[in-house]
Amino acid sequence: MIPVRGVEGQKIAVLGLGRSGLIAARALRAGGAEPICWDDNPAARDKAEAEGFLTADLSKPAGMEGVAALIVSPGIPHLYPDPNPVIRLAWDQGVPVDNDIGLFFRSLGGADWDDFDSQPKVVAVTGSNGKSTTSALIHHICVTAGRSAQLAGNIGRGVLDIDPPEDGGVVVLELSSYQTDLARALTPDVAIFTNLSPDHLDRHAGLGGYFAAKRRLFAEGGPDRAVIGVDEDEGLYLANQLSEGAVDDRVIRVSSGRKLAGPGWLVYARKGFLTEWRKGKQVGAIDLRGITGLPGAHNHQNACAAYAACRALGLAPRVIEAAFHSFAGLPHRSQTVAEHHGVRFVNDSKATNVDAAAKALGAFENIRWICGGLEKEGGLDDLLPATGSVRRAYVIGREAAQFAVKLRGVDAEVCTDMATAVARAAEDAEAGDTVLLAPAAASFDQYDSFERRGEDFVARVNALIAEG
Repeated sequence: MIPVRGVEGQKIAVLGLGRSGLIAARALRAGGAEPICWDDNPAARDKAEAEGFLTADLSKPAGMEGVAALIVSPGIPHLYPDPNPVIRLAWDQGVPVDNDIGLFFRSLGGADWDDFDSQPKVVAVTGSNGKSTTSALIHHICVTAGRSAQLAGNIGRGVLDIDPPEDGGVVVLELSSYQTDLARALTPDVAIFTNLSPDHLDRHAGLGGYFAAKRRLFAEGGPDRAVIGVDEDEGLYLANQLSEGAVDDRVIRVSSGRKLAGPGWLVYARKGFLTEWRKGKQVGAIDLRGITGLPGAHNHQNACAAYAACRALGLAPRVIEAAFHSFAGLPHRSQTVAEHHGVRFVNDSKATNVDAAAKALGAFENIRWICGGLEKEGGLDDLLPATGSVRRAYVIGREAAQFAVKLRGVDAEVCTDMATAVARAAEDAEAGDTVLLAPAAASFDQYDSFERRGEDFVARVNALIAEG
């Protein structure tokens, strides 16, 4: 655990007692604070009280009396579409509002670091798509290279729940826009921006607010190195703002699908090959085509970002390449579940928006596509150009019929539930086909999470294969 620093003897309010909130309360108590906790869910309050935490309704005027700060869990809206009443009360009473990410960055490090031969490093990853794979890949590369490394944030452990990093250790954080938007301290050594596509627009009052939340990771503390995906205008803008000139190698520009040019530090993937250029010279190259854990152009972008971050940490290209080959990928993200009678079954349940689904569709040929669910804002029109390799779509979800109608030009079959979709896709599939779950929609009309949806897909596939 990372005890929170600078809070000894203070009363600190904690709003939201899910994983991050309860961990924050523990870390505050370990730092000598007196946490006052609240969650609208009685079961969450009971769990906190069982650990000896004091609970009090923070929405009442007396709830903020004597409180030095309010720590908010990431799922709680603090500005858009409407501020949570507790947060508004904190504003009215001048109580600073923060989250566990802010506490982490202000509390990491101690006097023992002066005795380290090599200072620990924090790598923080944000963006719309690819954050989890990029974060996990960086962690995998570091561990494979013999570096002490921990994975935390939006993936792995809570940020305050990790062990204090060792001499030369690396902490890899996946950070969502909900986490970067509110944190009062953001000071990673290496920060990564993967890409940007519309998501969480209600929470950020539009695409501009969403990008602004991501941008805070780079603007608030100023990382020593910034790895920026420049395949969208927002990435180009951010790279330009952070750089003092064409040869400023504090910014590493990365791309998938096009060759980058210029005298700066560049990493790009094109036609399945990753290339690194620095100061006008090629200094590294990797053939990504045979790496099963990183299929498709979207994963090649993740590979470029992870490669650039690990190069910034001082790792050699050959070390990174060797680790690429042993990376198995993450569940629910272009995860090959099985190959049966020449048919590949791939679980990309994490493809919950149009952009992620389009990238998944671009990674395979001859696709039997399982899609559908709770449609997100913006519709499906932007997805249609990516459906050229789809032989048939098998649509799930409560509104499957309406979803299928919007897939103009795609042969679509309304299946409604996962069991029917997997059975029909497998029945139609021929050797060389890929049965791909890439929903392009949220899961909450039928499942608690995208993980449960992916697990259902995997279970149906395994059951089908077991039947022969």
